[in-house]
Amino acid sequence: MASFKITGGQKLSGEIHPQGAKNEALQILCAVLLTPEKVTIHKVPNIVDVNKLIDLLRDLGVEVNQIGEESYEFTAKTVNLDFFGTAEYTKKAASLRGSIMLLGPLLARFGKAMIPKPGGDKIGRRRLDTHFIGFQKLGAKFLFESEKNFYHIDASSLKGAYIHLDEASVTGTANIVMAASMAEGKTTIYNAACEPYLQQLCKMLVRMGAKIDGIGSNLLHIEGVKELKGTEHTMLPDMIEIGSFIGLAAMTQSEITIKNAGVEHLGIIPETFQRLGIKMEFRGDDIFIPSQQHYEIETFIDGSIMTIADAIWPGFTPDLLSIVLVVATQAKGTVLVHQKMFESRLFFVDKLIDMGAQIILCDPHRATVIGLDRQINLRGISMTSPDIRAGVSLLIAALSADGESTIHNVEQIDRGYQNIDTRLKALGAKIERVES
Repeated sequence: MASFKITGGQKLSGEIHPQGAKNEALQILCAVLLTPEKVTIHKVPNIVDVNKLIDLLRDLGVEVNQIGEESYEFTAKTVNLDFFGTAEYTKKAASLRGSIMLLGPLLARFGKAMIPKPGGDKIGRRRLDTHFIGFQKLGAKFLFESEKNFYHIDASSLKGAYIHLDEASVTGTANIVMAASMAEGKTTIYNAACEPYLQQLCKMLVRMGAKIDGIGSNLLHIEGVKELKGTEHTMLPDMIEIGSFIGLAAMTQSEITIKNAGVEHLGIIPETFQRLGIKMEFRGDDIFIPSQQHYEIETFIDGSIMTIADAIWPGFTPDLLSIVLVVATQAKGTVLVHQKMFESRLFFVDKLIDMGAQIILCDPHRATVIGLDRQINLRGISMTSPDIRAGVSLLIAALSADGESTIHNVEQIDRGYQNIDTRLKALGAKIERVES
């Protein structure tokens, strides 16, 4: 298990390039199973979750060829369906929540699949009903082995259907779209997720020969085709990394330029950080954050306390609420952070309170942050990263704090952030990775 040793209080400066989007990568990589032809993908992030999925694709028989630092070729001409019955598959798929998105492509192309109950972050209940109900409406039949926590799915005759999703699940929508792309007849998906990463998947499938209308909306129409072809795809910059870097710059009073940020795809992320008082300039596709000694949280028009809550796209992504929370600790003013989607994501605030932050955890979903306006600096402590996003929030807090901090279990951070310690050191951060 690795740890980060961090000496805080250093002002950073320079340029940083965001990695390819993790949440997009987990969808796009699974989509290579839809065709026996070569699929070339660029801007693949070198992070634990993505590398685990690539390793799983190799085990399934997909030919994987790395042609550049961030580029791969995938050819799923031969897929070993017998691998599903192995203990190795069970272990690897169960450790990666993204493995759930193998189902859609496998059902579409081969008519069957098996998967253990997937793993992932311990951030609250993350049900799979949306995926499975969608597959069932397309004609799939399920058998669950409760003793082994294993799902067997028969989809030998998928047919198009009208599907009204009970929640606008991004991964659920992606899975159903991939399955429907080769189902017989027309599928309509209402209350579909419409995140940029889902749009990217749909555009990639269209280039492969799929027939999808309504991309970017919550109403998708899919006409099934008999086969899909190879294609080339470049992933968007990771919006969660970009939001994290904006927060990092503000907390450490640093002047940072985020290069090639894909500004048009960020939605209200920049505006939400601006409501916390963070200044930024858009220079083409770059975001420049100047050094700020103070930043002040806005209030609503009637003077009431600002509330920042997560919502389905085009609302504010839940993956950045923990960043908003930590950034608010050194702002001037008060904000209520409302995490609606996951009931355990705010529990990391006890570490921030130990560092000197003024936070009231109202309940599992809401926390009130009273900004200190830098009158009292955070202090370094020893802590453990509970999940990817909380881990980076604690890292940002440690980089801004007085003294030395230690963050254990940084493998959680590595799941979502590519070489984060190396990249931050290039900006002037004092951070060391220690293996134990």
